[in-house]
Amino acid sequence: MPELLFNGPSSSPWTLVLAHGAGAAMDSPFMEFFATQLARQGLHIVRFEFPYMADRRITGTKKPPNRLPLLRESWLEVIDQLNPRNLVLAGKSLGGRVASVVAEETSAQGLICLGYPFHPVGKPDKLRVDHLTTLRTPTLILQGERDALGNQNDVSTYPLNKSIQIRWMPDGDHSFKPRKASGRTAEQNWHKAVEAIVEFVDKL
Repeated sequence: MPELLFNGPSSSPWTLVLAHGAGAAMDSPFMEFFATQLARQGLHIVRFEFPYMADRRITGTKKPPNRLPLLRESWLEVIDQLNPRNLVLAGKSLGGRVASVVAEETSAQGLICLGYPFHPVGKPDKLRVDHLTTLRTPTLILQGERDALGNQNDVSTYPLNKSIQIRWMPDGDHSFKPRKASGRTAEQNWHKAVEAIVEFVDKL
């Protein structure tokens, strides 16, 4: 059973489960920022790690992500363990992609993807959007305008279900970091993303 990391009031009407991306653990600076900032907004935040990342923490050896069936199983185990009343699934990149796969199987009332990997880097023809064309769970995708895994121009052409809304982070990359020339900072985009998440949850 995955170990869980908690932030925010357990008495919150909403439990938001936040999964990490492919390369960074559940306590990376990105994950820490979103967990603590959302907790300050009154949400109960739960983090966990997929098996390959939990193994990395023990052995120090980097391994590629587990295959999708095992990642999916991990997500469902965490949900079963929590069994919260009002559940929102959320994840950074890979974590959000797997959440989008399991969302319809759960009691989740909402889904949030922080940088959805619409395709592998450099392979815009290998799209990961088939299930997003029929996804009925209310979904918020937060995406950097110049994300190498799905930028604003490309994503605007994808046939996504109308249940999905996208909020664009100005000049942001896959972690919402803008270029210096933009005059913005990563923290500004992160705060903008937190505001969008709180607004989204409030309307569920």
